[in-house]
Amino acid sequence: MFDIGTKEIIIIAVVLILLFGSKKIPELAKSIVDAIKHFKGAFKDADEVAAQVNDKKK
Repeated sequence: MFDIGTKEIIIIAVVLILLFGSKKIPELAKSIVDAIKHFKGAFKDADEVAAQVNDKKK
């Protein structure tokens, strides 16, 4: 779908450093990872609830 090469990744990294500064990027990455983990956990909880509901219907 996306054909991103090495040059594009370097350009994106440089732009991020210019926008956020080198000290803020690790904090930004950590918050993104935490958000993804929270999001996955919410889906896991929803799947468990759906499984319980399906088991009760049987």
